[in-house]
Amino acid sequence: MKLDIEHWKQFKLGKVLSIKNGRGITKEEISQYEGDFPAVQSGESNNGVLGYIDLDYCIEKGYAYSLTPCLTVARSGSAGFVAFQPTGCVVGDSAKILHVKDIKEENIYVLLFFQTILTANRFKYDYGRKVSERKYSSEVLELPVLHNEDGSIFIDGEKKYSDEGFYPDFEYMERYIKNLSFQQIKTKIKSKHISLETNRWETKLLKSLYHIQMGNKLDKNKMSMDDPAVNFVSRISFDNGVDCKVDYIEGLEPFRAGLVTVALGGSYLGSSFVQLEPFYTAQNVSVLTPRYKEMNLFVNLFITRLIKKESETRYCAFGRELNAHINKDFTIDIPVTKEGKPDFEYMENYIKSLPYSDKLV
Repeated sequence: MKLDIEHWKQFKLGKVLSIKNGRGITKEEISQYEGDFPAVQSGESNNGVLGYIDLDYCIEKGYAYSLTPCLTVARSGSAGFVAFQPTGCVVGDSAKILHVKDIKEENIYVLLFFQTILTANRFKYDYGRKVSERKYSSEVLELPVLHNEDGSIFIDGEKKYSDEGFYPDFEYMERYIKNLSFQQIKTKIKSKHISLETNRWETKLLKSLYHIQMGNKLDKNKMSMDDPAVNFVSRISFDNGVDCKVDYIEGLEPFRAGLVTVALGGSYLGSSFVQLEPFYTAQNVSVLTPRYKEMNLFVNLFITRLIKKESETRYCAFGRELNAHINKDFTIDIPVTKEGKPDFEYMENYIKSLPYSDKLV
């Protein structure tokens, strides 16, 4: 089913979606009043679900919740991150609940369609530009609209969803999501992956493994995208750090494929990826070039997870960020040989033993 956006019209988000603000809910509460109802905050991991809490307790406290499928949007932290919550949820003060207005029975396919549309607008938000109800309600979304039998655009006299009378075509949204085709990913790796033994690991400076340099420090808003050909890596934590594609810049060669990028600050501090194609970078992104020829794709993938974990443990966004440490005293624990040298063979074999790693080559 073709996604024809030529005749889509603009809608204010607040006219189409209802917004319910969260409040309260701490990790201590989730631990003390453990249950089976998803509690969502601003993180991206685990679909934003911080833990599971007792629903009766949440109702008694007056927390914002939904018993039906809904969307959630992170207000701060991973601001703008939109997740689909299939069983409903309760939200804390760093998230909001979204529902399609005036629909009697929540349609999961329509919600999934809106999740994609909203995610495309996520770039407008970050730690310094939080998702407020007023700001989010005024967001302009382009959506498919209902048409009359003669092909003309249907105009709703009540102007329920737009001041111009346009009416979202919810049936089209549902059909489109239902008609999406996919091919199940299969793996040839059947055996259990190698045990992750940490008894012979040592602490190493990251700079002893990589040549570390700052990226291009380019501003996405000033980049041309008329003939996009080069990946643009920024401080995001998804899509391998690739924010978009931009035009080739005359006189500025992209970094080569195979290097590692690390987000030095912001909400996604420490997000680390192996870049599979040539790329430019935004500000506060470091580029790592392996010092050893044995450091192939699999080894680098192993190490990127260690970089991320170390960043989450010892550093914090808008506080102790990586800028002053990555090329100075940033360390990771890695497997070593009996001689105390990095055990690249073990790292490679561990990644290769994981299901679906055969799709990397």
